[in-house]
Amino acid sequence: MALVAIVDDRVTNRNIFSKLAASIAADIEVRAFGAPRDALAWLQQNQADLVITDYKMPEMDGADFVGALRAIPGAADIPVVVITVYEERSYRLRALEAGATDFLNSPVDHHEFVTRTRNLLALRRHQKLLAERAETLAEELANSERSRERAIRDSIERLAQVIDTLPVLINAVDREGRTLFVNEFETDFFGVDPAAVVGKPLAELTGPTNADRNRALDQLVFTTGKALPAFEEDLVSAAGRRRSFLTTKTPLRDHAGAVSGVLTSSLDITAHKRTEEHLRYLAHHDPLTSLPNRTLLSEKLRAAIARARRGDKVFALHLIDLDGFKSVNDVHGHSIGDRFLKSVGGRLAQVIREADTLARLGGDEFAILQSEVASNYDVAEFAARIADCVASFVDPALQHLKATASIGVAIHPNDGADAEELLRNADLAMYKAKGEGGNAYCMFAADMQARARSTLDLESSLREALANEQFVLHYQPQFSAVTKEIVGVEALLRWNRPDAGLVGPGVFLPHAEESGLIIPINEWVLNRACADAYAWQRLGLPAFRVAINMSPIQFRKKNVPLQVARVLSETGLESRRLELELTENIVMQDVEAVAKDLRELNRLGVSVAIDDFGTGYSSLSYIKRLPVQRIKIDQSFVRNMTQDPNDAAIVRAIVTLGRSLALDVVAEGVETQQQLQCLREAGCDYAQGFLLGRPMPADDIVALFGKQPSLAMSA
Repeated sequence: MALVAIVDDRVTNRNIFSKLAASIAADIEVRAFGAPRDALAWLQQNQADLVITDYKMPEMDGADFVGALRAIPGAADIPVVVITVYEERSYRLRALEAGATDFLNSPVDHHEFVTRTRNLLALRRHQKLLAERAETLAEELANSERSRERAIRDSIERLAQVIDTLPVLINAVDREGRTLFVNEFETDFFGVDPAAVVGKPLAELTGPTNADRNRALDQLVFTTGKALPAFEEDLVSAAGRRRSFLTTKTPLRDHAGAVSGVLTSSLDITAHKRTEEHLRYLAHHDPLTSLPNRTLLSEKLRAAIARARRGDKVFALHLIDLDGFKSVNDVHGHSIGDRFLKSVGGRLAQVIREADTLARLGGDEFAILQSEVASNYDVAEFAARIADCVASFVDPALQHLKATASIGVAIHPNDGADAEELLRNADLAMYKAKGEGGNAYCMFAADMQARARSTLDLESSLREALANEQFVLHYQPQFSAVTKEIVGVEALLRWNRPDAGLVGPGVFLPHAEESGLIIPINEWVLNRACADAYAWQRLGLPAFRVAINMSPIQFRKKNVPLQVARVLSETGLESRRLELELTENIVMQDVEAVAKDLRELNRLGVSVAIDDFGTGYSSLSYIKRLPVQRIKIDQSFVRNMTQDPNDAAIVRAIVTLGRSLALDVVAEGVETQQQLQCLREAGCDYAQGFLLGRPMPADDIVALFGKQPSLAMSA
């Protein structure tokens, strides 16, 4: 039964490593220790076949633990695996000098752990078998001094028969480097005659290069009298095949205990090395494009930072995000999208130099590590070349697909001292480029971090505003353009922000849209506006409309009719008093789905208006298909209609369109008497603006109606 000792101060790691070690074979016993000193005390009394230890521990580090272990009698040749998160070479050298056999990087890959542990246990079994045979030989030599030579010869022959059956390279040499014996597996590997090798220098077996290295290591064993930790080496067979071996060197002692020879055994681990290399490749490369992934890019960044500290030139990180790629997957499917991403990756590979690194970070996001940058101009020129490369690329097999890219650039060391900071700042710059319309690059600037922090603070403050009821509604009246009678009000959101007073929606609604907070905010608006309108209803005010602006995100959730029905039921408001305002971009997301929701709202008795009409995708092809009752002329046209004939023509055209489709027309932003007169002459039904009434709290609406002798409700 093989005995494995695990030393780690973290109980989670001990449990994981114990289960992995026990899974190798049914005859493995595992002992786990949380403290290095407890493990050393146990190892004084017990012989382990493999020790696995963490490097960073409270009482002593991994190097000190290995050194203490090697000082225990009989523990000199026990394989020891050190698990470390440190990548610096100095830590590994300390552990090697103390006698460590192998290393594993933390976090540990489970497959790699099992593979290496299995190899070391197999090697340990071979070592113990050879040691047992060597002890038998020594006993026989001691029992018969008179037949010493024959006993040695017979024992060697028997030992040779045993080791010839092992699939391991095995040989033994004396102090002069002459071969004492060699097994059949090794002579077959090097293509030599066993009888011709015994008694000859090892160089005649392994070749001069390997012989020089072995001679130096063998002398170390003779000098110290201790086994050497296992090490990996590559050997070339007589057939020219290069194989990887895990080699150990152990002292052979005579009956007096003196070291009389060195036993070398080498286990073929070529297949396991290939598996390790394949696993490492998979862990460091994107499976779709075969480009380096985020993990490998981070390693490359850390290496570039280390070189820069030694005086090399600065470098730049370009983060590349394809604009609008989501629509490719949505329209054409993921298989076409994946093929297009592979093509873009291949195109980008043509832009970089041999010293640069191109990586795919996931989705439609790529990154390029630009090395040896001479100036910021070089960086900007390279970023522009990347943007042009993507924009001009046409895949011959997918000619209908094209893309542009938003590129964020961070330069070391000014824009980041480590890999994480560089990636984060390049990401901020990339979103700045995307926010400006895409198909462009943006260099990181220090104030981007401040803006990012401000955005986080704003999001936190908005959550507090929802929880603490800091939002309020003001209502702007809508009037008949002819009689100036009030026909409705539009609910406008304000934030009564502590220490800042009332804040308009332009300050916080765009961020609420990005963060998703617009959903609970708009739900609050709907509830509050309906509750206020019901209060006016109970006061006996005329049945004027209350208009509420809707967000595109609410319609994407496809539950607007159900939500409106629930709020009307809870508040008691008559449905004919409620109107929902939609912008054209909401409609154009999915005309059929939106039309279905609007028909449901109409059946409830709720009216619908298209807000900011004329600024988006105004088209008879969709407006005639939607069950809407009103269209609102955007204030940008109303503002200049008295000075700009084009704006005046647009206003008249919208009014004419509304009349032809039996839709009411509301003009926004009316601020002068001249504008109101032009709207009347054009035949506009209703008007809204500072000339007629500013946004006001709910209580002021009641007072405003007290000044109205007669009121009308539009159909």
